[in-house]
Amino acid sequence: MIEGRKAGVLAKFSYLCSMIHCFKFYLLLLTACLAMACQAHTPRSQVTTKAAARHDTATAARTVAFTAEQKQLQQWQAGTTVSLKSVEAYGLQRCFMAEKISNRVFARMQGRSYKSYCTVPRSALRYVKVLHYNLKGDICLGELVGHQSISADLVAIFKQLFEAHYPIERMVLIDNYGADDELSMNHNNTSCFNFRYVEGTKVLSNHSQGKAIDINPLYNPMVRKRKDGTLFVSPAAGKPYAKRTKHFKYKIDTADLCYQLFTCHGFKWGGSWRHTKDYQHFEKQ
Repeated sequence: MIEGRKAGVLAKFSYLCSMIHCFKFYLLLLTACLAMACQAHTPRSQVTTKAAARHDTATAARTVAFTAEQKQLQQWQAGTTVSLKSVEAYGLQRCFMAEKISNRVFARMQGRSYKSYCTVPRSALRYVKVLHYNLKGDICLGELVGHQSISADLVAIFKQLFEAHYPIERMVLIDNYGADDELSMNHNNTSCFNFRYVEGTKVLSNHSQGKAIDINPLYNPMVRKRKDGTLFVSPAAGKPYAKRTKHFKYKIDTADLCYQLFTCHGFKWGGSWRHTKDYQHFEKQ
């Protein structure tokens, strides 16, 4: 009798243990499923949040860049680059203009390109704003000072060069280089007015009146043969480009668009001169 009761208790205990094990198993299984569901859901949420954050950051960066470029255009910070979107927002026509020399511009020129003994009146000069592409395809802000008689030509020519994506490396006032022609040319800087004498003479250069312009001068140097047969090249750093049968970037020749446009507007090209060859140089009387 007692043994029968023991057997019954043991059976119930065994059954209870098995039920507890089953409960633990299903509890563990449920926990695992919930964990997997959380893992599957959380990354999507995080990815969405991160993507939105990246988008917001990129949008903010574009807004800051656009605002900065508008300031560059408004202040006309020559030598800087801007996007086409910024140019279109600012107005393309406003980027190709000839203006009277402002006090701000004249302050940069005084004692440099506009020397104390300069005989050209300030009123005869114009500040020319243009856009140009560099060789990398960036849109650059360019500036020149030229004589009022050629300012309309300069605006028209450089607008056409811009539309053709013609590469010009740099175009800032020569005053940025202390009106040092050699230094400006070594930086391949395109420039116009500089009251100075022709190198080695006491003759005023046509640049002194603002009626001559040098385009990409490092790659289009002035070349003259000395009496001893050696070549004088200016700038000296442009000597590798004195041989015009070679092919290289920024080269001006009679097939070049720059040559065609300037000569079409009545300019004479220094590369056509009989003795001295000044491949960078265009002038108009």
